[in-house]
Amino acid sequence: MTERASQPPVVAAGAGALPQPRRAPRRRRGGGRGRQSYLTPRAPIPRWMRTALAFGGGLTVIALWSALSYGGVYDEFFLPTPTTVASAWWDMITKQGFASDIGASAGRIGLGFLLAAVIAVPLGIAIGSFRVVQSYFEPTLAAIRYMPASAFIPLLILWLGIGEQEKVAVIFLGVFFSLTLLIADVSANVPQSLLNISYTLGASRRKVFTRVLLPACWPGVLDNLRIGMGWAWTYLIVAELVAASSGIGHVILASSRTLSTDQVIAGILTIGALGLITDGLFRWAYRMLFPYAERTAR
Repeated sequence: MTERASQPPVVAAGAGALPQPRRAPRRRRGGGRGRQSYLTPRAPIPRWMRTALAFGGGLTVIALWSALSYGGVYDEFFLPTPTTVASAWWDMITKQGFASDIGASAGRIGLGFLLAAVIAVPLGIAIGSFRVVQSYFEPTLAAIRYMPASAFIPLLILWLGIGEQEKVAVIFLGVFFSLTLLIADVSANVPQSLLNISYTLGASRRKVFTRVLLPACWPGVLDNLRIGMGWAWTYLIVAELVAASSGIGHVILASSRTLSTDQVIAGILTIGALGLITDGLFRWAYRMLFPYAERTAR
């Protein structure tokens, strides 16, 4: 009797059965937790790895360029070597006043993009927030968005001449319409539940707009401004190819007329470097201004 009492009770299978402890899953050999996380969609990776991969991508392009140029696959007239392009860029800076051309292009970019952003941001938020504004503006803006800005250059020359105003107008037209619609999407995608909760808590329509909807829009607005800056650099070259006496686009066109391929490539790489700098500034501003915003590391 004593021996039977000391033994644990036997529980029948079915209702009331005690749950059995589960075994920990085995790790796959050769896989590891780190490798699985790197292949998971939108999974974060360490900062050192992002930096290494970024440099690796750039070095891959330079290595391919070097192999094609130094290896003699293409003639140097068509594809100069990296050292030739670097030497040409240095001569352009020190002897040909290329720094002033960079400054002229940066000024046109800044003015055209600023004018587009000042109008596109409030108009886009209004389109995404109020149905009456959307119905009035969005169809027209959507139609004009498909018209290339370069098609307006003859009209802009007739209306504004061939000076700075025409070039700034080309940048403005190239950025404004698409940027407005992107910002409208940001405003329209603010969760309706967020607004309904604010109304339930007693907030007025004005407070919901200024203290809930607008703060929810700003991170997306800054992201789209970063995208719009890339369009501005693209349309800058279009603007400076027509009757320009300064600017990076003017230098590229003049170099192509003299068959200076090294200077053409140097000008193109300068635009890429400047674009990378401005993109980095926008990313930095995003982290500083909106640390509360959830965002996958990009």
